[in-house]
Amino acid sequence: MTEHGNRRNHRRGHGEGSITQRSDGRWEGRLDCGWQNGRRRYRSVYGRTRRETAEKLNAALREHQDGLPSPSGRMTVGQFLTDWLENVARHAVRPSTFSSYETMIRRHIAPVLGRKVLKSLRPEDVQSMLAAMRTSGLSARTCQYVRAVLRRALGHALRLGHVARNVAALVEGPRVEREEIHPFTPEEVRQLLDGLLDDRLSALYVLAVSLGLRKGELLALKWADLDFERGTLSVQRIVQRIRGELVVADVKTQRSRRTVSLPSFVMDALRVHRGRQILERELAGRLWQGSDWVFTTELGGMVGTSTVNHHFGDTLRRLGMRHQRFHDLRHCCASLLLSEGLSLRDVMELRGHSAIAVTADVYGHLTAERRQEAARRMDALLGTSG
Repeated sequence: MTEHGNRRNHRRGHGEGSITQRSDGRWEGRLDCGWQNGRRRYRSVYGRTRRETAEKLNAALREHQDGLPSPSGRMTVGQFLTDWLENVARHAVRPSTFSSYETMIRRHIAPVLGRKVLKSLRPEDVQSMLAAMRTSGLSARTCQYVRAVLRRALGHALRLGHVARNVAALVEGPRVEREEIHPFTPEEVRQLLDGLLDDRLSALYVLAVSLGLRKGELLALKWADLDFERGTLSVQRIVQRIRGELVVADVKTQRSRRTVSLPSFVMDALRVHRGRQILERELAGRLWQGSDWVFTTELGGMVGTSTVNHHFGDTLRRLGMRHQRFHDLRHCCASLLLSEGLSLRDVMELRGHSAIAVTADVYGHLTAERRQEAARRMDALLGTSG
């Protein structure tokens, strides 16, 4: 008899639970968790096949035997998300990512869905929450991120058999329009760098526009990461602001951990910067904080991410230049390299993207412009007038 054709109760060994096929075709595993607070407690897990359900039931049995708390039939979304954050996400993602997960849950998910019973959560509930967020003026990107956090959490609930389906995965998120990039032109880059020649952070901008490093990667550079003999720079770590404090962490992926070659003018800028820092150290005396950071405050402390943002904004206003984010210097570097004929893969490796698809998604329009220019040049070279 086939697996789906047999609808009888399949008893297992004593204390191992039972597996039954439901009328809707799914399989339900039921585990007796014993007496709790004067009541007999049971835990159910679900699967599309008997084998899948048996695996989930075995996992639930191991948790029960190890003394881990089993989900109550009345467990709320808020209770589950609190447990997921502390016992799963905190140990699986970077501190900055965990902080953003916690913020999305606290601000957007818990106030709307927190009191709903986890097993009773419906796709309509999630869709309604996202629609309300958009109506309140939140961006499509924020709504998509909230959905992604909930989807990841419910994916864990599904694997543990707490829910029969991941309702967040069944919901369409709002469409996020890709922002068109308008980076500085070569002339604007020269204007910026010329206007920063005497600035104590001028080398920071030289590195940003020539190598395309992230702001957090730049601020986490140590002099030991630089090899002036070989003319290379090694990206090892990143600085992030988490709940108001600067935190140093290893770079996110193996692609992000990279060594890049330094143009001669970048090495010159770093040598000048090194000399300026040595002078500041002498002037600070015992007040110097003894760090090895490439970019520091006047007393040797770490430069904050917000400090760089303010400094960049003030610089653009002083020079009468159009508004850009500091992160846009990273885009500026990529556009300059692509205009000089570097491939998307070259740019991907320099920028530390995890996949070439990411690079193509951000800069595909720039490569399209290059292809069009190539076609125009070939037409001018070999085309014949009608």
